[in-house]
Amino acid sequence: MAESLVEKLIDSFDQLDKCITVTRTILSSRPGVPEDVISRVSQYSEIVQKQRETAGDLHSLIANQDWEEVGRRVKIINSLSAMIRDDAQSILETAEGNNAEVSRERVM
Repeated sequence: MAESLVEKLIDSFDQLDKCITVTRTILSSRPGVPEDVISRVSQYSEIVQKQRETAGDLHSLIANQDWEEVGRRVKIINSLSAMIRDDAQSILETAEGNNAEVSRERVM
């Protein structure tokens, strides 16, 4: 069961990477997107990489049955993922204007 938790997290990172890639692609095709927005999206890739590293650490924590630390790290990972997803959707809604619903479907 614990190993499937780690696998699910890794799958969610793949989905999050896809979300970031789609957001970056859409933004790069739009004129006048502020540089700080593009930079913020690029930083999300770094955050996902750190999440992957943290998930890798879960294997040893699970083996040691340190459930409190496992829970803490999973909560941090999930919170960061939600923040990235929500911000990417918000950025796309702004970039796409009236096509916000289409943007949400692309990201999710």
